[in-house]
Amino acid sequence: MSKRALTKYLQSLDKEELENQVLELYAKFKPVRDYYGFVFNPKEEKLMEEARFKISKEYFPTNGRKPKARRSVAQKLIKNYMTLELDPTLLSDLMLFNIETAIRFNARKPARQESFYKSVLNSFEQAVEYIEANGLKAIHKERLTEILDSVYDQEWMNVEGFDRHTFRT
Repeated sequence: MSKRALTKYLQSLDKEELENQVLELYAKFKPVRDYYGFVFNPKEEKLMEEARFKISKEYFPTNGRKPKARRSVAQKLIKNYMTLELDPTLLSDLMLFNIETAIRFNARKPARQESFYKSVLNSFEQAVEYIEANGLKAIHKERLTEILDSVYDQEWMNVEGFDRHTFRT
């Protein structure tokens, strides 16, 4: 259904029918509940704390179990927060935290899979694009340089990709 057709349909409903549809969507779909929860009570700092904890737990579990190091966990959180239009400063901070956590993990136990390095590079490229698009270069320049330095120090196989996407000016 196109946006135009949806608009026409919604305009044909009376107020009570429209309210019932929104309530039904709210009851059926978690993303709708998340959206309304965020719109009416954004508590962005709490969301960031929870996200940082989840990302950290993937690489450095607190209960002594083996780390899963699933990069997809952070990517899902970041994608969800982009959809909710979280404050760009907070979201870019989370993006960099994710990369920094993966680098700290790799420093302890270097990854054997090329996919790990490729995924972290993709996250880095996404973060740099987001930071540039939102005019946050000045805020994050030092962290990006530290990430690049760490990747060089650890001799990552795709270090040139990181260097190509870093702004040093």
